[in-house]
Amino acid sequence: MATAIPEIPTTSEASPEKTLAAVKRPYPGALVVVEGIDGSGKSTQLYLLKRWLEIGGYRIHFTEWNSSPLVKSATRRGKQRRLLTPVTFSLLHAADFADRCERQILPLLHGGYLVLADRYIYTAFARDAARGCSPKWLRNLYSFAPIPDITFYFRAPLDVAVNRIVAGRPKLKYYEAGMDLGISLDRSESFRIFQERILNNYDQMVETDGFVLMDGTVRVNRLQKLMRGIVAERIKLDQFAPKKKRNEAKQEKRAE
Repeated sequence: MATAIPEIPTTSEASPEKTLAAVKRPYPGALVVVEGIDGSGKSTQLYLLKRWLEIGGYRIHFTEWNSSPLVKSATRRGKQRRLLTPVTFSLLHAADFADRCERQILPLLHGGYLVLADRYIYTAFARDAARGCSPKWLRNLYSFAPIPDITFYFRAPLDVAVNRIVAGRPKLKYYEAGMDLGISLDRSESFRIFQERILNNYDQMVETDGFVLMDGTVRVNRLQKLMRGIVAERIKLDQFAPKKKRNEAKQEKRAE
């Protein structure tokens, strides 16, 4: 029997002016998200943050875009046969997200976990809109999604990000390069144009969706230090710490 999704603050209900920290959440957990175009460095930074928290013994859960086993096989077949239109592609990703949200993200947030997401609904808002889907339709499609406590937006110049991807892969995939859009017959050029569209869409969300802007060209260790500082400042990490560490923190506060 499917688990009922409780009423929670969603991306369509929160005004841009309302700070994310001020949104009252009906669960004890917290949600940290990373976004950015391919090659922006977001996945590396989230992995480092995840390892830091794991070593500290914090209760965390990691989830990534397009990873639901329920939908993955259908998406793979559609890509292999090049059957996916922009709308069907978008709906498959939405189904994937809905499955992970219902089975992983929401239960763990209610269970008091710190959930780390490599890409979130903003990926759909940026990428699917770049494929021609209506931004308003996309917002409505994902209106059930809980608002992240922090959304890190890793922004790297287009040429830097594209060069990182092209240099690290022998061949760009058909949909990855945006070849389904008929932008260019050359995969590298098509990929660059497609990524530029996505980048522009992300930039428009910085203010409206309260992104924390991170410079993707900064040294990895310096950027990670900054990321950890922001997480520690905005989220009460003590509540996700092992019981022993929580008790030590309480004793330190009493001593003060």
